[in-house]
Amino acid sequence: METEENTPTQTPFEWIGGEARVKALVERFYDLMDLEPAYRELRAAHGSDLASARDKLFWFLCGWLGGPSYYTDQFGHPRLKMRHMPFSIGILERDQWLACMDQAMGETGVPEDLRERLRGSFFQTADWMRNRGG
Repeated sequence: METEENTPTQTPFEWIGGEARVKALVERFYDLMDLEPAYRELRAAHGSDLASARDKLFWFLCGWLGGPSYYTDQFGHPRLKMRHMPFSIGILERDQWLACMDQAMGETGVPEDLRERLRGSFFQTADWMRNRGG
């Protein structure tokens, strides 16, 4: 991992530690969703099998963080809001997603400065994805 003074020249993908670290983050995120009762509604929204969701979030985050564009190479523009319209996303689901991701970032050792930046970006995206009130 680079020193803090070098991070401004790195992409978030490099700062987090590359593919292996993004994969660890995604795996922990979905493991927590399965394990923690606090994420029950979020887990229920994902159906019985998380394999496809794990792959797609990993591919998406790699590119979103400035690494390889696996997701867009396979599916084109992410069109996140459109792709999530079939799912009921309110404040509860948004907040559970954010809490689960924050816990996963903490447990996988995402550097605190990067974690803080990502919290803000994740909040903006998750809030924009809401398609119902409360």
